[in-house]
Amino acid sequence: MTKKEVTQLSYEITGWVIKVHRELGPGLLESVYQKCLAYELVKNGYRVLQQMAVPVVYDEIAIDTELRLDLLVNDMVVVELKAVEHMLPVHEAQLLTYMKLLQKPQGLLINFYTDNISKSMKPFVNEYFRELPD
Repeated sequence: MTKKEVTQLSYEITGWVIKVHRELGPGLLESVYQKCLAYELVKNGYRVLQQMAVPVVYDEIAIDTELRLDLLVNDMVVVELKAVEHMLPVHEAQLLTYMKLLQKPQGLLINFYTDNISKSMKPFVNEYFRELPD
């Protein structure tokens, strides 16, 4: 896996996000957008895990939690979806924590409650991305 491959995958996911938003518009539940986006991604050949449990290891012990990420695409990009009026710092922290716990290099935070989905998306990278070859 290279930085270029991860970046390209995020770009492609963004295209499908725009398509889903164009078809449905704002105002639906997050779960509806998740199912439609997952459908588009799978239909187009991506490997997608939905509502994947996020393991937490604390002091070398696996802690049973209810943490679930929305989508993991091709085992590389964590996609966290929202349908909220205002994004909060806690939403970014949630995505960054999922990326760290799963050791994934990139994440996309997407809010479907908007008229312009392109402006509401935020990509994030971490130390796992920086360690990838170009």
